[in-house]
This record gives sequence, structure tokens and C-alpha cells, in this order.
Amino acid sequence: MIHATNLQKAYGSTTVLDITELTINKGDVLGLVGNNGAGKTTFFSLILDLIRATRGRVAINQIPVEKSEEWKAITGAYIDESFTIGYLTPDEYLGFIGELRGMNAHDIAVFAKDFEPFFNGEITGKKKFIRDLSKGNQKKVGVAAAFMGSPEVVILDEPFANLDPSSQYQLRGIIKNVAAGKQKTILISSHDLDHITDVCSRIVILEKGKVIRDEAKTESTLAELEEFFTGVKAERSFLEE
Repeated sequence: MIHATNLQKAYGSTTVLDITELTINKGDVLGLVGNNGAGKTTFFSLILDLIRATRGRVAINQIPVEKSEEWKAITGAYIDESFTIGYLTPDEYLGFIGELRGMNAHDIAVFAKDFEPFFNGEITGKKKFIRDLSKGNQKKVGVAAAFMGSPEVVILDEPFANLDPSSQYQLRGIIKNVAAGKQKTILISSHDLDHITDVCSRIVILEKGKVIRDEAKTESTLAELEEFFTGVKAERSFLEE
């Protein structure tokens, strides 16, 4: 589904991402974790052709992202507030994205209704522009839009940040429901290890731009990640050599 080969991004003499090879299969719900500056957003930006690689390539369904736009029809994403349009209301924005995804007015209305518990009565049916919403509600609009049109690939960068606790748990449910059919490939980065291990089936750790671990989630993954990031060594752990 998604394949990175010899992928490197450097700014001057500083290399911020260096992935020899990484394949993300159809149906994977991949959690990308790492400290600030590990290269998580850079990797997502390269997949989405928002920035160009210094060398190497990323392909979605064998389509090099920098050479064709065909992959865009099957990909939804939310990286930050730049993905929304601040001078539109949420209804206008969801309508705009829905039309781009080939949805009619009825489809868009049904989609918005399904997300109403997540929106908590604060998003749709209001006159506020997106730019005037709280950071959390701006994120809700962008995250919801990433799922419009039932894309095969969904990429979410720090989707839980700025959300209140209730909304975080609602989003966990949304992600797990979308992933349940095993037909969607979902990539999520997060600093919240509890959320990431709850919704993801596979965990990749980035450190200084390199993949240092890539493992299927197990019952002990959360504890092992906590041990890794706190520097406390586990007696037995997939994070050990």
C-alpha cells in the first residue's frame, strides 16, 4: 500500500529523516511514535508530497507520490490547521471536501450526523468561521474531513492533541470502527502512548529520523513503550536487542 525506499530528507547538513525501507500494508493501523524532532511529521509530509525528499521515494499503491496525483483520490489526511480553510464555516468546509470526494448533499449530511457525538453540538449548524473555533474544535473539523469519502488511506498527525478527554475517547472509537473492516490503512502519530496503543495494530518508533523498532502490538506494548521512553529497562521487551 505505502512503500518508502531509501527515503531521506535533509536541510543543509542536517538529516531529519533517513528510512532505508518501510512498507505499510493495506489494513495496517500504524502508530508512529517518537520524541519531538524524531521525524514523524516529516515522514507524513513526504507521503503526502507536501515536501520533496532529498533522495529516495514514497509510493502509494506503487504510484510515486511526486510523479502522479492519482493517489490523492484514495487518501485523506489532517496534519495541522493549514489543512482547513479558516474563512469557511465547518458546514461549508465539510461540504467543499465532500464535493471533492464525490459526495452529494445527502451523503454529506449523513456523514456529519454520524460525527455529531464527536462534534458535541459545537461544530455544525453554527455561524462561526473555522478560524474562530477553539484549537480543539478546529482539529475536530480537520480530522473528520480526513475520513470523508471513505478513503483507503487516512493519515493523522497528533489527532488527540488539543481535544478534551471525552473527545479523545470518542476519536479512539471512530478510528477503531473505521479500522474494523481491515480495508483501511491508517497512519497516526501521537505523543499519547495510551491512545496510540489502544487504536493501532502496529507500532513504529522513530528516533533522530531513523526507524529503530517496527513491531505488531501486543498486550505488553504500552508498558514496553513507557519503559523505553522513561529509560527504565524492562526485563523482557521487544524493545531490547
